[in-house]
Amino acid sequence: MLTMDDIIRDGHPTLRMAAAEVSMPPSNEDKQILSSLLEYVINSQDPEIAQKYGLRPGIGLAAPQINVSKRMIAVHCTDDKGQLISYALFNPKIISHSVEKAYLQTGEGCLSVDESIPGFVPRYARVTVKGTSLTGEEIKIRLKGLPAICFQHEIDHLNGIMFYDHIDKKDPLKPIEGASAIER
Repeated sequence: MLTMDDIIRDGHPTLRMAAAEVSMPPSNEDKQILSSLLEYVINSQDPEIAQKYGLRPGIGLAAPQINVSKRMIAVHCTDDKGQLISYALFNPKIISHSVEKAYLQTGEGCLSVDESIPGFVPRYARVTVKGTSLTGEEIKIRLKGLPAICFQHEIDHLNGIMFYDHIDKKDPLKPIEGASAIER
């Protein structure tokens, strides 16, 4: 089981590298890594388990965050209708996105970043993501709101991009023109 000790912190070189594609079919080791990412985000949201193992709550985790430079992410969150969006994907790609932007009103956080970095992170309001599930199934999902933002955040990790790279350095809390503010 992954713990906070397995998560590398900001400044570690792996977080700035572009991760490698996972060869298909995935090895048992890659499947194990991907399921442990999903297990972490699920466990971190359970207050009892999180407290027992000292897990910081998160809604997404990418393999580079545990020092594995491979294209794997796990997301476990709810959309604006309360519908659970829970995926563990190999080689996720954004295949289309809206012109419209969105951002989290509270800003974004990251399990690899210990301090709070205030600022709005412009994201696409809607994205379509394609990837391969743990069972080897090709998956295509349309997302909006918090899940869309979370997928973009995790896919950024696969490209060596941190969320704060997107924040306006001069005016971090300047509302993003024409973008919807999403409450979390």
